[in-house]
Amino acid sequence: MSPKRQIHEPGHQRKFLVVVDDTPECDRAIYYAARRAARTGSGVVMLGILELEEVRQQWLGVADLMRAEATEAMQEKFDHFSARTRQIAGVTPESAIGEGEKAEVLLSVIEQDRDIAVLVLAAGTGSDGPGPLVGALAGPAAARFPIPVTIVPGALSDEELDALA
Repeated sequence: MSPKRQIHEPGHQRKFLVVVDDTPECDRAIYYAARRAARTGSGVVMLGILELEEVRQQWLGVADLMRAEATEAMQEKFDHFSARTRQIAGVTPESAIGEGEKAEVLLSVIEQDRDIAVLVLAAGTGSDGPGPLVGALAGPAAARFPIPVTIVPGALSDEELDALA
């Protein structure tokens, strides 16, 4: 069992967690989380997950360079989505970068920050299905996940998301 969330204790604030990646639907999750956070007086945490399996097979100097390049690329995504979040809802998000398998990194970040109360994901709209994280968390793992998961349909417009948030 995971530790109790602290969102209602003095000095704490509920946060929506969003995974930042290269998918088109990432913007939908960011948009929804920002609007929901603004309307509920909450915060947003953007999580970038670096999956660097190939780094382990490189020489130390090359591995460090690959990690630095991946971190820089993620920071550019954070800068873009931070500006978008401020523009959409006046919310300045926090950001975190983790390295490893997505589910493990997600669980680690949720465990470390007990103000995170909701994970917001957006479902893919392509023929590949809803996406690996949505698929994994919609299955049997959902019963053991430590916080609620909101799945935003990736095809919803800003106006449709405004009406829901």
